Amino acid sequence: MRITKPVNKEIDQIMTRTLKINEIFYSIQGETSFSGMLTVFIRLTGCPLRCVYCDTEYAFYKGEKITIEEILRKTAGYRTRFVTVTGGEPLAQKNCLDLLRLLCDEGYQVLLETSGAIDLTDVDSRVCKIVDIKTPGSGEEAKNCWDNLQYLTPTDQIKFVICDRKDYEWAREKQNEYRLHERCNEILFSPSHEQLGASQLAEWILEDQLPVRLQIQLHKYLWGNVAGK
Repeated sequence: MRITKPVNKEIDQIMTRTLKINEIFYSIQGETSFSGMLTVFIRLTGCPLRCVYCDTEYAFYKGEKITIEEILRKTAGYRTRFVTVTGGEPLAQKNCLDLLRLLCDEGYQVLLETSGAIDLTDVDSRVCKIVDIKTPGSGEEAKNCWDNLQYLTPTDQIKFVICDRKDYEWAREKQNEYRLHERCNEILFSPSHEQLGASQLAEWILEDQLPVRLQIQLHKYLWGNVAGK
């Protein structure tokens, strides 16, 4: 994809804004309904949460400041129409909103992986928001911003990382309480990789006949816990 030439001063100024980036890499999407698709991942540095099962702690602090123009140039070097902006928590950096908008302008299908702990009001409507609602087992349940549910659209997705039976029952109750299956296209139940077996979670979902998608982290089955994959 080509980078759109700036056409006014506003865009020109946005291009010079910076984000602290941990890594930009090309891989196979391992989660969501886009699992298996070739994707460019833009991982932003920093996160205000500390989930007990976090597998990207290296992104809490490490990174370098890069202009949005350079981020777009690096992204354009790969042949794919899918881009995932992730973290850390990408919305912890205010210039992330500008990056999301310009990626959409370039014609990419943009996924935003967010904890949902930060206001989603100003996220570009073309972005597919993947909102990770924090279960009790994450240790960060109190950070959930339930008001964000009102900003979800049918093209967005909600994810629960399930650590144990208590988490499963909690997620099932929240799904029913907020009628989540009516708010967005996909409700994802994902077993915490080293805490709960996928087959066990599948059995619970089948028993309750929940309208959710069982999700495993495909990239971990392909490469293990390897950064940049």
